[in-house]
Amino acid sequence: MFKNIKNIVFHILVLALSASIALSLPYTGKLIADNYLTYWSLIESEKIFLIGVEIGFAVLLILFFNYLVKSWRDRKLSKLATNDMGLVSAIQPRSIRSKKRAKKFKEQHGLAKDIALLGSTGFSTFVDPDGDLHGIMQDCREARVMLMNPFSPSVCMRANSIPDSEITPERFKEQIMKSIGFLKDLKTLQKNIRLKLYEDPPLLKLTILGDYVFLKYFHTGLNVKDIPEYIFQHSSHRGSLFHPLYDLFLAKWRDPDTPEYDFESDELIYRDRSGNEVRREKFNELPFAAS
Repeated sequence: MFKNIKNIVFHILVLALSASIALSLPYTGKLIADNYLTYWSLIESEKIFLIGVEIGFAVLLILFFNYLVKSWRDRKLSKLATNDMGLVSAIQPRSIRSKKRAKKFKEQHGLAKDIALLGSTGFSTFVDPDGDLHGIMQDCREARVMLMNPFSPSVCMRANSIPDSEITPERFKEQIMKSIGFLKDLKTLQKNIRLKLYEDPPLLKLTILGDYVFLKYFHTGLNVKDIPEYIFQHSSHRGSLFHPLYDLFLAKWRDPDTPEYDFESDELIYRDRSGNEVRREKFNELPFAAS
């Protein structure tokens, strides 16, 4: 409703401005015609002024044509990114407005749908009440989540690579455990939740919501919160990055070396490529907290 009111006011202002310009044209033309000869008689003998005008006009023409060339190149790149690669948007990490728009966009396209998530700890993504997927995870139809194993060496490698005194391996482990507890609570509410824990250091953060893939990468030495997020849309075009990113998640999910966490027995289940259970390992003896 607010958006419609904004559009109506904008159109009214444009019409009022257009009408004002149209009504003022006769008076403007008459004023120019009446004073043209007077002004020209004053400046026609001023050579320095005329040369300055010529130079200024030449500079304006150069800037104008450079703007046209740059606009044409930007339009070409935008068309390539949108039509060929499927890129919808790039969310800058320091823009509060962009973050709010991204969260709203995810809520519009993720509620009551299937979710696929490949992340590191998952805490700031769906455990934190301000996380983009906090509400979506509670209302989804099915969720497939992949996080780091909190007891793998990759947790220490990732935490130690970030020059922030507040980020430690112990904090990473605690956040992962809270994420597991959050998912375990959802599982008890009859939600279709599946969780797998991988051993490798995190490389990409992928969130798949319906026809959209949200991509970040884990840069060495930087918090993932400081990395831009790219949104790719499903497209029939062969160059769309939606398809390889989706296939990447599936390949990671089906990897037999990535065990699935059993919420009931607190065990890690290893399966072969056909999905048959091979063995089980006890995950840990620590209590889970969903706070």
